[in-house]
Amino acid sequence: MRITEETVKEHGLAPDEYQRIVASLGREPNLLELGIFSVMWSEHCSYKSSRKHLRGFPTKGEFVLQGPGENAGIVDIGDGLAVAFKMESHNHPSFIEPYQGAATGVGGILRDIFTMGARPVASLNLLRFGAPDNPRTRFLVDGVVSGIAGYGNCIGVPTVGGEVSFNPSYNGNCLVNVMTAGVVKKDRIFRGKASGAGNPVMYVGSKTGRDGIHGATMASDVFGEGGEERRPTVQVGDPFAEKLLLEACLELFRTDYVVGIQDMGAAGLTSSSVEMASRGGVGIELDMDRVPRREEGMTPYEIMLSESQERMLMVVRKGVEDRVKEIFSKWDLDCEVIGRVFDGNVIRITEGGKTVAEIPVPLLTDDAPVYDRPSKRPAWQDGLNSLDMSSVPEPGDYNSALVKLLSSLNIASKQWIYRQFDHKVRTDTVVLPGSDSAVVRIKGTDKALALTADCNSRYCYLDPRAGGRLAVAEAARNLVSSGARPMALTDCLNFGNPERPEVMWQIKEAIDGIKEACLALGIPVVSGNVSLYNETSGVSVHPTPAIGMVGLIEKAACHTRQWFLSDGGLIGLFGSDGPGLGGSEYLHSVHGMEKGTPPELDLALEKAVQEACLQGIRAGIISSAHDVSDGGLAVALAEACLNPDGPVGAEVEMEAGGLRADDALFGEAQSRIVISLAEDDLDEMRAIAEKAGAPFRVIGRVGGTSLKIGRFIDMGLDMVRDAWSGAFEKYMGSR
Repeated sequence: MRITEETVKEHGLAPDEYQRIVASLGREPNLLELGIFSVMWSEHCSYKSSRKHLRGFPTKGEFVLQGPGENAGIVDIGDGLAVAFKMESHNHPSFIEPYQGAATGVGGILRDIFTMGARPVASLNLLRFGAPDNPRTRFLVDGVVSGIAGYGNCIGVPTVGGEVSFNPSYNGNCLVNVMTAGVVKKDRIFRGKASGAGNPVMYVGSKTGRDGIHGATMASDVFGEGGEERRPTVQVGDPFAEKLLLEACLELFRTDYVVGIQDMGAAGLTSSSVEMASRGGVGIELDMDRVPRREEGMTPYEIMLSESQERMLMVVRKGVEDRVKEIFSKWDLDCEVIGRVFDGNVIRITEGGKTVAEIPVPLLTDDAPVYDRPSKRPAWQDGLNSLDMSSVPEPGDYNSALVKLLSSLNIASKQWIYRQFDHKVRTDTVVLPGSDSAVVRIKGTDKALALTADCNSRYCYLDPRAGGRLAVAEAARNLVSSGARPMALTDCLNFGNPERPEVMWQIKEAIDGIKEACLALGIPVVSGNVSLYNETSGVSVHPTPAIGMVGLIEKAACHTRQWFLSDGGLIGLFGSDGPGLGGSEYLHSVHGMEKGTPPELDLALEKAVQEACLQGIRAGIISSAHDVSDGGLAVALAEACLNPDGPVGAEVEMEAGGLRADDALFGEAQSRIVISLAEDDLDEMRAIAEKAGAPFRVIGRVGGTSLKIGRFIDMGLDMVRDAWSGAFEKYMGSR
């Protein structure tokens, strides 16, 4: 087939990129080679618009065993154990076909973890949907949640936490970011690196079909109206096959047979073989006649670009092929030798004994295009940041304002979602969904992991750099509020079309903000994902640099939850009051405004507050701790009252001081944590806070059957609970 300009365009390559391919090869590529270049040079695989900027992230630290560049990052948790974790996106597929898009997103991130040798122990998600009144939103919510539940529940990995919010910017592109963590022995970590000339390359897992062809290219393109026409590029998952693959791989990892192993994720057999060859500096030859297939007449093009699920590519020691096949045969999975490693950094594809494609590996990886795209602060940003509060009336009834906030879908209980997930399977979940962080016990130790996924997309829209900083700070604060020391983070950077200068400005600013917060708080970035072109008909999603973070609790029994436990204790507040209505949920829900600048973040103060809180929890002083975030202090206090074991009231002293009353109640000033403690422990708590340099004061007392905040709010707990717990259920309809 002759390569035409239209063929190049259909493959998502720019004309100058095609000319670069021709010049590098010294000849015209054939269609198969063009397909390989198209997926490997796609934004999804090459990171060509973001790679230059991501290099500034801090990636090393006290606990880091594996940083970016592998299937997952890994941190050392002691006792000879480590945790592998990563976050990925499946945005475009989930908008096109929400159930399968979300389900295969879960399957893909699970494979990223167990291909490192780790048994997955917990999954989380960060979801973004369009306006609640958009006719497609309910359909997407229902499909995505069902897909996550359908896959995760079947494979037996608990879904323990997440974050969900709604905004019109996601009407044409929902975001489905998924995160998984797994536990691995430090001396049994496996990596996706091919080596050893003559070693066999083995295919394991499900058979290859035509689903998902050009999925990576589709994920690197904007949508027009609709998008359903892209349905054939969405993969179909089988969680039961993945469960077999997981157990078979973990059995194989107990041997010394494996040289390297890689998940067949985006771009399938192409990316897995090319990436393994690249990391090892070797060549890989693949024989298309040997690839297990479930459909007749598949061409090498279709085989190499298929993104069929539940598949792995391995390099094993020569001579152990039959023993490897025995393991996978026991688990009723295909396992075939489909190629070999050879000296020379080339990917070679054969069919019928003839070479049908041959490309130097560096052309597909290290020499792929890297762009420093033009960036420019949008002209409309100044108007967006301008907020004249004198034109915003204060509520006549603060009880009603709080009810409106608590029933906002961005704040209301997400029980409708997480009750569909099995969050107790494996019996290690200590803190269930609904608190600041999930907590999962590590078998065979006294330790536990705390996990969270966070991002305030509105902040990032108003100021991407500030939003990036705030996302990291909030994730760390959530972990600390559960009693965990933050160890490292993974990210999923969701943006619009990077070819537009205003979007590229958002990307660069957000990355710089994340970097600043990571350096200040001592939290390295060990893995991540970039998802660009989340845009439909020129309308981009809000910048959403999702942060997934893992922390360690040395003694699982010393964890905290966000809820007040019993009458009689004191309520304390770490941090300082300050203005925080810009970009707040209050402005959005009560006044229908999305304006202003995000609240200021003093990273030194943030670090001090987190340290004081963590020391108080470890000393056994703090009974409960809850981060102040969306909805401000009033919402944080209301949420703290709604203990799942039974509501507990609170009476809080508060004067507005130099702030407007609505700012004092609902402003989202940063670096604040609400705690409860016994009166006898107050002096020790004050001493800890003073040593850490963290502002701390007592603001009230736990107890009663209502929530009272100064002279502004006095609500029975039934009213608080009804507003918060019923909104999402009412929106989706009972199930």
